[in-house]
Amino acid sequence: MFRFKQFAIRQDRCPMKVGTDGVLLGAWVSVRPSDRRILDIGSGTGLIALMMAQRVPGARITGVDVEDISQARENADASPWGGRVAFVQCPVQEFAPQGKFDLVVSNPPFFVDSLTCPDAGRTTARHAVRLPFGDLRDAVVRLLSDEGRFAVVLPADEAARFIGICRDVLLPVRRTDVRTTPRHAAKRVLLEFVHTSSAPAPDRTELVIGTGVHEQYTPEYRALTRDFYLKF
Repeated sequence: MFRFKQFAIRQDRCPMKVGTDGVLLGAWVSVRPSDRRILDIGSGTGLIALMMAQRVPGARITGVDVEDISQARENADASPWGGRVAFVQCPVQEFAPQGKFDLVVSNPPFFVDSLTCPDAGRTTARHAVRLPFGDLRDAVVRLLSDEGRFAVVLPADEAARFIGICRDVLLPVRRTDVRTTPRHAAKRVLLEFVHTSSAPAPDRTELVIGTGVHEQYTPEYRALTRDFYLKF
């Protein structure tokens, strides 16, 4: 069970456990008081959608996922923010809401060219089978407001590929390379995009999660994520 300060996310029926990637993205993405409509693509257990609800009290959050959304709905109902969070089960390629979103976030499938897993559930969750990067880009361009932002977490070796796919339509304006310890190369990349017509100068930083000692975290990681843990 992944415990927040104000609620718990159950994992016993989930095909994919709540992991660091979602926590990182939900804590890292920049939010504004003016954000009123937020979309979580590939919402899974609802983790990131609920983090957005906690961080932006005035926003309504929609999670869309091709897989069953009942666990996400149960987690939302067990939280203080369930009334502001909705989930839709459908491919994002077919998602047709009324109006666009101020912020779009996604912890998408990855491992574009790697071998798929024999387990169908893990294949859907871990591989870009049902949501190729080009389809994700097109969905974001279609659903994001003119002044909106799109944030995504990707494996480090897929980040350059995704930036290239988004060229000429979405521009990265913020990037954080994430290392598990000071001795390891970056494993994940957090990226924030805007429509190219409204792009400011890019900003690039680095985050190290652990000190290298078992279960000891850096002050920077603690500061980023401490609002979402009961004990940290």
